[in-house]
Amino acid sequence: MASRSGIILFAHGSRDPLWRAPIEAVQSQIERQHPGAQVRCAYLELCAPDLYQATQSLHAAGVRRISIVPMFLGTGRHAREDLPGLVTQLRQMHPDLEIAVQQAIGEDARMTALMAQIAIGSGAGR
Repeated sequence: MASRSGIILFAHGSRDPLWRAPIEAVQSQIERQHPGAQVRCAYLELCAPDLYQATQSLHAAGVRRISIVPMFLGTGRHAREDLPGLVTQLRQMHPDLEIAVQQAIGEDARMTALMAQIAIGSGAGR
């Protein structure tokens, strides 16, 4: 039986395939820690899959609740304007889906603390 909940890691996108590696590493980490988790990466532009394709993939897998995680350091224009418009369209296309959008990952206090810890660990603050 497919999981009824899924996660979409939503990032900007790039033509450079190496750019996607950190986002895909987060997906892999979730899948290792939570076997059977339904996780997809999606990109706003410049590479695939896009948010519609990732949503369709989860929907086809039996998912009915999706949490979209904006993989942005802050709530800029993409998270503030582009993403809500895309989510509105997705809700119209898939009225049977419950779609929630988390805050930009970089605005989570745990991420801020981790970035500070990494910066100090680099020796720059010594």
